[in-house]
Amino acid sequence: MQYRRLGKTGIDISEISLGTWQVGGTWGSQFDPKGAEDILNTAIDNGINFIDTADVYESGLSEKAVGKIIRSRKENIYIATKCGRQINPHTNEGYTPKVLRKYVEDSLVNTGLDRLDLIQLHCPPTEVYYRPEIFGEFEKLKQEGKIAHLGVSVEKVEEGIKAIEYDNVCSVQIIFNIFRQRPNELFLQRAQEKDVGVIARVPLASGLLTGQYTIDKTFEKGDHRFFNRNGEAFDKGETFSGIPYSEGVKMSKSLKSHFEPIALHHIALQWILHHGEITTVIPGASKKEQVLDNLKALAMKHLHQDQIDFLQHYYITHIKPLVHHLW
Repeated sequence: MQYRRLGKTGIDISEISLGTWQVGGTWGSQFDPKGAEDILNTAIDNGINFIDTADVYESGLSEKAVGKIIRSRKENIYIATKCGRQINPHTNEGYTPKVLRKYVEDSLVNTGLDRLDLIQLHCPPTEVYYRPEIFGEFEKLKQEGKIAHLGVSVEKVEEGIKAIEYDNVCSVQIIFNIFRQRPNELFLQRAQEKDVGVIARVPLASGLLTGQYTIDKTFEKGDHRFFNRNGEAFDKGETFSGIPYSEGVKMSKSLKSHFEPIALHHIALQWILHHGEITTVIPGASKKEQVLDNLKALAMKHLHQDQIDFLQHYYITHIKPLVHHLW
């Protein structure tokens, strides 16, 4: 495992880390504590030292599972959680220092930890990024020893650029993958200039970039790939990276054919890590075998420049008109 510095936090985290949105069961299925433990332990056993969760994942069960494992291990494992998505309706007016402070304190209870390594605002409405009192509250929480660092998880590039104007924002979590290349236009450079770590989420476009999906594939009703394709529940960019499903399947098949015999999802992970401004990429896993498979991307040779050029050209000609202007 190789490690990169998470911006101004000064901590070194694994290049491939673990996202826990669906840990302990695929999206839509019942949470499995034993399955979650297997996934988390497998990740740590193989050098992963950064685990991303959120208070809304499985209604706090994900936080509890992550906290339990971290407390049981001797390794120095960093936990990143998120807050704000419990606000209902999820509007700017619902974001207050008092409400967010309560969420942080609840996450401390869930994880059983005395301090959170990284707390992230969880894709708040754009207006929240223009409210200094919100970011100031997290500085107070830091001074009180309840959090070590503040980050943000954003939907749009413009939100990430605005967020890093606050000196206490140490990291930005953003969708960045072969299907969502806009952050490379300006944001990644700005983040590097500000010494802000960048966490790449949705690296496989909700599974599309495995190249395994078919047009007629079905998903469980509780799976966001079933109910959020058009943004019915939250930003549609979180589901298949905002690509219409049928188009995404066709493009993934095309990319898979181009890169065979190399697995497309390994290409996708290596493409993200090719960008030195990225600190870590956080693919999810619903079973431990997926953790091990994702880590195989680190064993392959770095992408050649002709492969990088091909993926940029493919994005410009096939994907950019569908998503670039939206996020």
